[in-house]
Formats: sequence, C-alpha cells, structure tokens
Amino acid sequence: MECAHYDRYECRSCTWLERPYDDQLAAKQDSTRALLSAALGERPEPEWLPPVASAPEGFRTKAKMVAGGTADAPTLGLWDPGRGAVDLRDCALHTPGIRAALPVLADFVSRAGLPPYDVPARRGELKHVLVTESPAGELMVRWVLRSTEAEARIRKHLPWLREQLPLLRVVTLNIQPAHAAVLEGDREVVLTEQATLPMQVNGLTLHLGPRSFFQTNTDVAAALYRTAQAWADELAPRTVHDLYCGVGGFALHLAGPDRTVTGIEISADAVAAAERGRSDAGLSAEQVRFVAGDATSYLLEETAELLVVNPPRRGLGADLAGRIEDVGPAAVLYSSCNPQTLARDVAVLRSYLPVRAQVLDMFPQTAHLEVLLLLVVEPVETQRSE
Repeated sequence: MECAHYDRYECRSCTWLERPYDDQLAAKQDSTRALLSAALGERPEPEWLPPVASAPEGFRTKAKMVAGGTADAPTLGLWDPGRGAVDLRDCALHTPGIRAALPVLADFVSRAGLPPYDVPARRGELKHVLVTESPAGELMVRWVLRSTEAEARIRKHLPWLREQLPLLRVVTLNIQPAHAAVLEGDREVVLTEQATLPMQVNGLTLHLGPRSFFQTNTDVAAALYRTAQAWADELAPRTVHDLYCGVGGFALHLAGPDRTVTGIEISADAVAAAERGRSDAGLSAEQVRFVAGDATSYLLEETAELLVVNPPRRGLGADLAGRIEDVGPAAVLYSSCNPQTLARDVAVLRSYLPVRAQVLDMFPQTAHLEVLLLLVVEPVETQRSE
C-alpha cells in the first residue's frame, strides 16, 4: 500500500506498512503461536489453521477523526504535538464510502460554524468526527463536542447534510467536556429518527448503537463469526453463554435447534440492540436471551456447556479466568484482540486443553490482530494419570 502521509512522516500509524503483506500474516501467526505455547507449558499446542487475510487497504469501516484547523478551514485526521493538525481525509485504510463522506463532513463543519477544539489553547467545540459505514453503505456520524453550544446550528444544517449523503441514517452529538485524551463522553444526543445502524453480517442484521462496540473490519469479523459458528456446531452444546456479547454478534450466530444461548453485556443499550437483532433473525427469547449485567457476577449464578468470551484488550483478568476455571464449562471459545492477555488467561485456565486456533487479520499494516482459540476441559482420566 502506498501512502504519502507515511512517506512525509505525517502519520506513522501503519507501523508495518513497509513489510510485504504475506510477511505480516506470517509474523502475526508466529508471534501469537509463541506466546500461547509459552503459556500452555506442558499442555499440547492446538491445531493452527491458516490465518484469515484481509484486504490490505479499504477495509476499515469506522473512522475516528480528530478535528483541527478552523471552522472555515477544518482538518479531519490526527493531532501531532510537533505538527499540529494533520488532515487524513484520504486515508487509504478507510472504505471508499467513508473516504467519499469525509470531505462532505468537513464542508458541514464550515457550514454549521463548528470551531475545532484547539488542544493547546483549550478552546473550541468540535473534538472528533466518528463515522461508521455498514455493508449496505449506510452511515452513522457522531459529532464529539465539548458542549451542546452548537446543537441548534447542527440541527439547522442537518437537512443539507442528509441531502449530500443520502445513505446517512444516524447522526448524534456526543458531549465530552473534559480536556483529556478521551475519545468520547457519557452523554449522547440522537438527532435522527433512526438511532442504530443496521450491520448485515452473514445474513444476520446486527444493530449498532452509537456507543456500541463493533469490529472495524467487517469482512474479517464476518469470517470470525462463521468460524466460531462452525466450531460450536462441531461441539453441539445444548447451552451457550456469551460473555461481553455486545450487540449479539456471537450469540446470534451460535443460535441453533435444541440450543439455548444467553448473552451477557454490561451495557443496557447494547442489550436492547441485541434483542432487536434477535427479533430480525426470527429467534425467540427462549432460544436466545440477553442479560444486562456483569460477566463475573453472572458466571457465579449459572453455567453452560460452551462459554464464549470476547473481552477487551485487558483480557479476562485473574478473577474471571479463575472463576471460569472453578465453574468448569466443558468448552471455552476465546476471541482475543491481545495475544499477551490471552496467553496470561490461558495460563490460569489450567484444566483446559487447546484444540484449535486461528489468527484473523483485523488490522493490516500493524502488529495488531484477532485470534480465536477453542479450549476443552481436560478429561478426568487424563488429570488423574499425571
């Protein structure tokens, strides 16, 4: 991938840009395998499937753009302490739909008179512009502002924006008043009739709310869900628990005849979105139910034959991993974006043997990745023989 911003040292986020893509995949597979092997100790290694490749560019379905410059001449990109605001509207990582939308959104900044936040001076209103595109080409735009001072102007010019971007479905204001390196705040103001963005994945519709987590590489996320579905179907569990279920990606994919799936998620908004996805899929609450609550607390109350976990980068942590070890579901399907915390958690799950693993390249041009690992509880006979 060629990038003038990288060559000019304006943006060096793609730390592996100079490495051939096949070498990137091999390095991710090797490093993840080495970390996991060290954590397993004397336990056997899993079967390693070939890594799932991504398109090397045009894959990113979410843009997180820092607003800079002035209202009359805004930039959308990043803030560099040495260079100041760097405009990255043409970043090749983003989908063509997002790249086409960003210049229009920059024009809207001028039209609505939104002064970008000046970090050194601590003045201005617009901090970030967050854009998500669905597989159908529909858009969600979130304006991250210091206050609601500009709300009336944004509402006034919103019809113009929707005329320029006919596939714009969700527009919100996120209020982040703190002078801190925080992407967004706690308050969200929805300006459109539609509050969630439908994401079509493998024939299912997942409803993405403004503050909901979803993978930034939808094509590879679809492959992740298909793989999880296939591995779960081989096990044929009657009960499945999906911790950190978000808007229901894993839970809805793993639903099946003679199987009950429970998704647990701390965000009530995400649970509501997951329930909407369940309805669209024609599934009942008896087949798939979603619970708003803490993963660790819920695990104390009920057990399942298959436990699916998709934690944030910090991983499960010693407490939750230890609880899983104590409760002992027959199998654990672990989706991780951080091989280091995955390895740490696997070291705690001493009763489990790894069966199969696969690296999925969610983040080309960087060292980041997703890895899916299937673990099954070690048979009692094997434990006694050691």
